[in-house]
Amino acid sequence: MDRAELLKRVRKIEIKTRALSSNIFAGEYHSAFKGRGMAFSEVREYQVGDDVRNIDWNVTARFNRPYVKVFEEERELTVMLLVDVSGSLSFGTTRQQKRDMVTEIAATLAFSAMQNNDKVGVILYSDHVEKYIPPKKGRKHILFIISQLLDFEPESHKTDVGNAIQFLMQTQHKSCTAFLLSDFIDYKDYTKALRIMGNRHDAVAIQVYDRWMAALPDIGIIKVIDSETGHEQYIDTSSSRIRSAHATAWQQSQQHLCEEMLKSKIDLISVRTDEDYVKALLNLFAKRA
Repeated sequence: MDRAELLKRVRKIEIKTRALSSNIFAGEYHSAFKGRGMAFSEVREYQVGDDVRNIDWNVTARFNRPYVKVFEEERELTVMLLVDVSGSLSFGTTRQQKRDMVTEIAATLAFSAMQNNDKVGVILYSDHVEKYIPPKKGRKHILFIISQLLDFEPESHKTDVGNAIQFLMQTQHKSCTAFLLSDFIDYKDYTKALRIMGNRHDAVAIQVYDRWMAALPDIGIIKVIDSETGHEQYIDTSSSRIRSAHATAWQQSQQHLCEEMLKSKIDLISVRTDEDYVKALLNLFAKRA
């Protein structure tokens, strides 16, 4: 993609996702993702209804009338976006590929974080960490992140979610808010890594999938290629047995994914590429508020 086209796409993404962040998500994001606690701000005179436990006895004695301590939420967070850039994300049977939706969701979260004065960092991963963008603040930084999401070409087509989580643990020693974006097509076992991440960080998993992953259409014989391994085979989608087996396998994998996220104390939302991710994010924020 040439620079002019990239800038055009970055601007288009910014206009859409920043508007969503400003008009829809700003308050909900703030409520859903808490700061590190409460920090002392100032003292003021006691008012009816104030918690007597907050009375500052030293100041009260000095002025001979009651004063209370005022606290404010320590709001600033570090938000890490762990974005899957493996080969399976470059697939879509509707208006967009999985990677397109992942980019929009990541950009929306980034702008929501920016408007709440949070730092945002990114880990782009396949079966290894392809690129690490350290957490920073500001619009210029967010636009750089979006340009990378749009234009980055990974070295590998395979996936290793566990490796990405391990890198997160190595680079983020303090608790952060981590969004794990993927289709979760990974042949390795990453359940132990999920447990570790869920225990240290406030983590959310966002699964993006295509409708064909859940249900094959009846369109006769088709050639399918595994974009991560390169394996090719023909499938007769007119066979009800094959379609049923495919649907059963999907349901089982989804049940396993949900169970593992629950055990790891990680919130999970699943969004299909022909669905509205805005509704899914709002439901997530409302659940956590």
